[in-house]
Amino acid sequence: MRAVIQRVNWAEVTVEGETIGAIDKGLLVLLGVTESDTDKDVSWMVEKIVNLRIFEDQMGKMNLSLKDLGGQMLVVSQFTLYGDCRKGRRPSFVKAAEPSKAKKLYEAFIDSVRSLGTQVEEGKFQAHMEVKLCNDGPVTLIVDSKEVLG
Repeated sequence: MRAVIQRVNWAEVTVEGETIGAIDKGLLVLLGVTESDTDKDVSWMVEKIVNLRIFEDQMGKMNLSLKDLGGQMLVVSQFTLYGDCRKGRRPSFVKAAEPSKAKKLYEAFIDSVRSLGTQVEEGKFQAHMEVKLCNDGPVTLIVDSKEVLG
């Protein structure tokens, strides 16, 4: 499982001109699922992302997590995070999970974050979406469960 995490002042996702998810201060998480991902990857990613200390404390140091801040999360599915651009000019997406598996784990991720008491908004799985955001910092990180779980 791979995520691009952006610390934001606000973010929103629209489908066909309609806003379907919007947050204030928090994290925009672009989430990709690969074929080998399991519930173990979901659990690890949720704990890692919710507890990442990337928000500034009163001294201006990155010392607070989303959980500490009581911030919000906007989660958008993004199979293109598994695009392989090493050969040719068109990315290969063979490492991205099939839609049925990806949707199951994407929804499990969202449910797990919600179970921790975090307000979560979400994109629409397999829809063409427009994402708007105000990146705070900017702070953008990449987290990959396979780099830890193998």
